Amino acid sequence: MPVPSTPAARPAALPPFRITRIEAAPLFGESPKGGWSAEIRPDDSIHAIIAVHTDQGVTGYGSSFTDGRLVQAGLKVLEPLFLGEDALSPEFVSEKLHQNTFWMGRGGTLTHTISGIDIALWDILGQATGLSVGRLLGGSYRRRVQPYCSLLMEEPAVMRDVIASYREKGFTAFKIGWGPFGRALDTRLDEAIVRAAREGAGDKAKLFVDAGASDAQWPHGFKWAKRTAEMLAQFDVGWFEEPVRPDAIDDYWELRRCSPVPIAGCEVITRRQAFIPWLTRGAIDIVQPDVTKVGGISEQRRIAWMADDFGVKYIGHGWNTALGLAADLQMASAFPSADLVEFIGGSPYVDGILAEPFVLDPEGWLTIPDLPGLGVTIDREKLGRYTPDVRPLFA
Repeated sequence: MPVPSTPAARPAALPPFRITRIEAAPLFGESPKGGWSAEIRPDDSIHAIIAVHTDQGVTGYGSSFTDGRLVQAGLKVLEPLFLGEDALSPEFVSEKLHQNTFWMGRGGTLTHTISGIDIALWDILGQATGLSVGRLLGGSYRRRVQPYCSLLMEEPAVMRDVIASYREKGFTAFKIGWGPFGRALDTRLDEAIVRAAREGAGDKAKLFVDAGASDAQWPHGFKWAKRTAEMLAQFDVGWFEEPVRPDAIDDYWELRRCSPVPIAGCEVITRRQAFIPWLTRGAIDIVQPDVTKVGGISEQRRIAWMADDFGVKYIGHGWNTALGLAADLQMASAFPSADLVEFIGGSPYVDGILAEPFVLDPEGWLTIPDLPGLGVTIDREKLGRYTPDVRPLFA
């Protein structure tokens, strides 16, 4: 008779990591331009860093894409719901926050705040288990991913030089958006900008165009978008992003069927439920939820898998901070179609707050950290340049 093997020793069960407090730090001073009609000023707060503290001495970090002062107010509202909860249960905690604040609306400040909390909870779960968030999500589709350098539209001569400068830094994919494109009501200028970008990027680089039609009082509709899509095809543009207003689902549906380039959108939509009609209607080729707005990793992963079931490509919108990019990198390892991540060109909130900044490899790609949690570490001194008081994030 075979001798029974001795069972392997089981690791001790993890105790609960009770949430003791959550802090937010608004970022000020170096907010990058957005190309919006009401332009962002450097001292505007459009991003916040969130820290979730636990009774086990482990702190997780996340990011929210909204005014940090709104996040601080949102935390006061959510505090009775998260205090004492186990940080090792990110989906449970986040869903509790969503479900019990329904009467304040799905979306806006509370959803953006929950997004940062949720990212931080996954960071804690990774630190506690010794696994990266990507592995916790069950994925290992890739260990590195191509970043596309996200840049504002400029006048043609400037656009060419800006793109070329980032090409020299090693980027091999680019997205240009907002600025004068469409807003100047000059189709010849639109085409000249795209031509200049293609010249600056080179023939082999990937190039994407973002009209930014979620901007205030976007002046165009379906016919402009159709004509523009046909122009973009001449320059081998990989996708046309936000070509019509964000709620014009019928126009998106019609445009997807006649456009020679793929149609991308949905960055302003939050919560997984709101994505259902876009996917069931077949309104987009590429869905772009933003992990720092949509509800965090817990929501983003559900949207990504739902999109995959409908044959829609998932590429996260990532116009945020280094922590948002870190979350997108982990997500990219966990989903088959997520072969690109957005990287804001020249933002100190991406390049200037980590102990070890992101570095392109010789082929212009980013390695996905295979370290516990998000796999990145905030530099306290660097972050202190952009927020009045970093102490609550680390104390």
